[in-house]
Order: sequence, then C-alpha cells, then structure tokens
Amino acid sequence: MSTGNSSTDADELLRNIHHRYSGMLRGFIIRMPYDAAAADDVVQETLLRAWQRPEILNRPEPVIRAWLCRVARNLVADELRSARHRREIPVDRMPESAGDDDTDRLFDRWIVSEALSTLPADHSAVIRGAYHGGRSVAQLATDFGIPIGTVKSRLHYGMRALRVALQERGMLS
Repeated sequence: MSTGNSSTDADELLRNIHHRYSGMLRGFIIRMPYDAAAADDVVQETLLRAWQRPEILNRPEPVIRAWLCRVARNLVADELRSARHRREIPVDRMPESAGDDDTDRLFDRWIVSEALSTLPADHSAVIRGAYHGGRSVAQLATDFGIPIGTVKSRLHYGMRALRVALQERGMLS
C-alpha cells in the first residue's frame, strides 16, 4: 500500500485502512471482551495510529494485522487500567434527561405552611379549608358552625396576615 503526500492521498489512505481493517479490529476488540460501544472508539484510534505511521502499511498483510491487533489490545488495556474507567459505573441504558425536580415547589409549600402556623388558629383553619380543602365559604361556615360573614372576615384578615408573614420570609415583595 503506497502513500502520497497530498491531502487527497491521505484521505484515500485513511478510507482504505478503515475499509480493510475496521471490521476485523472491531470483532477482535469485542472478543476480548470489551464494551461494543467503546470498541468503535478503539478501532478509530487504532486506525488513526496506522494512518500516522504509513510505513507499517507497506509491510506484508499478516504483519499489518498483527500490528493493528497489538495496538488495539494495548489501547483497551490502557483504558481498563485508567482511573476514569475504575470510577465509571456501567449501566444498561442511558439515564433519562434531567427533568424538573420538586425541590422549589416543596420548599415553597414548607414556607407557606410555616407562615400559616404563625396565624391565629381560627384564621389558619379557615384559610386551609378554603385553599387546601377546596371548601366554599358556605361549607366552611357549616363546618365551623359560624356565620358566613365571620368566615369571610377570617379569610380576609388571615390572608392579609399571611401576606405579611410571606413577605417577611422573602416569598413576596
């Protein structure tokens, strides 16, 4: 196999090397055993090294194959000995993409709950019943045995006090 000096010749040489040896190298690497996905990287690195040393490619076919296999085996061994490989944990499938976590929502709920606990018990109970329980003013009046006007008053003053408590905690401006 001869090598030329132009980039076209270099490109053609790399294509020929890949065409002739990539399948053989991939099979060799996978039988080591080695990760099939990572085998492609080792094949590419091995072929790149052959391309960088074109004098190897002018030797007899058995010598070329033996050289390529030795380079591939050394690359796999280096990878398996590397610190990066020892820290990685192989998984069968890629993790799902990062999604929204509930941290902010949970933190907000905690702050609101804590602010509600600072209100008078009767105001806090009416607010919790209306906003968390989904109860109407009439239902709350029945539940607590108080007039509808009193429920409305407790909701109004309780919400004002809650707003102040949330502002003090930096939730509202």
